Amino acid sequence: MSVLNGAIAPDWEVDHWFNAEADFSLRKLRGKVVFLHAFQMLCPGCVTHGIPQAQRVQAAFSPEQLVVVGLHSVFEHHAVMNKDALESFIYEYKLSFAIGVDRPGQGEPIPRTMRSYAMRGTPTAILIDRQGRIRWQRFGRPDDLQLGAAIGQLIAEPAAQSEEEAAAGCTADGCAVPT
Repeated sequence: MSVLNGAIAPDWEVDHWFNAEADFSLRKLRGKVVFLHAFQMLCPGCVTHGIPQAQRVQAAFSPEQLVVVGLHSVFEHHAVMNKDALESFIYEYKLSFAIGVDRPGQGEPIPRTMRSYAMRGTPTAILIDRQGRIRWQRFGRPDDLQLGAAIGQLIAEPAAQSEEEAAAGCTADGCAVPT
């Protein structure tokens, strides 16, 4: 369980995006459920379990319901896990979801986004709801059924009200006369 569970998800600190526009951001994904998968390309658990799970999640849900985002968070073997190597890795594994390169830590090996999300390592799976709140976070190999159930629960939640609806006293059941 994440220490940030229920908190607004911190912005991603990314140096480069693959399979996405340069200005890709969490803010632009508001209104959608987000599955964030943090990985390292030389992490055995990421390669054998985490990345295939992210690919299965992407195949199982429509992009209107759920957006899968990869975050390459390197905290070891920095010299060999550079942008060019990651680009080849993405091509070889046929990864089509957006993948950001986490910014290196300031004077420490832990990358910035990894630190701001209090991740314990890779792989880490994080679900962010439509309002941008962290709702589920697991280090290691989350069970497919548990992950699927958590995703389904977030997708089934009603969408957030617009500011105009909230100001007018509207809910999913109707709109109240202002007092």
